[in-house]
Amino acid sequence: MEFQEVNARELKNVFKYIADDWALVTAGTPEKWNTMTVSWGAMGEMWGKDAAFVFIRPQRYTKVFVDANERFTISNFDGGFKKELGVCGSKSGREIDKSAETGLTAGFIDGVPYIEQAHSFVICRKMAEFDITPDMFTDKAIDGRWYPAKDYHRAYIAEIEKAYMKK
Repeated sequence: MEFQEVNARELKNVFKYIADDWALVTAGTPEKWNTMTVSWGAMGEMWGKDAAFVFIRPQRYTKVFVDANERFTISNFDGGFKKELGVCGSKSGREIDKSAETGLTAGFIDGVPYIEQAHSFVICRKMAEFDITPDMFTDKAIDGRWYPAKDYHRAYIAEIEKAYMKK
């Protein structure tokens, strides 16, 4: 199926996309790319631009690709890919070929990888990034509950440059 470019604001119910159905953050080049599942994040507006907010733990292999490239994608699914996204969220691309194991394949637009089985995706350009640190928490319960290993996320704020939906 082909994708058509749409206004990012046509993507409805991003709560469902990310929290319920999960999404994939994908970065790299046609020669080497990686993807990982995200269920924490957001889309909205920042600094006058449509924006995406993603959070990646330091040990994740995809972080290497996001850090090395100015742009990445967030691919959204319809809930029918939980098994495949479960693999992408629990196994490292350092150790397995996620595409071979799940059947999910990458396409490329403007040299940026996205996942072809998605119903929509956004191309994001990094605008800011920072490390989450325990002193940031005003709700002190977050640290112990979500970071027992002290592997705090890196936060990325990215402009949504383009959005695509399946025709």
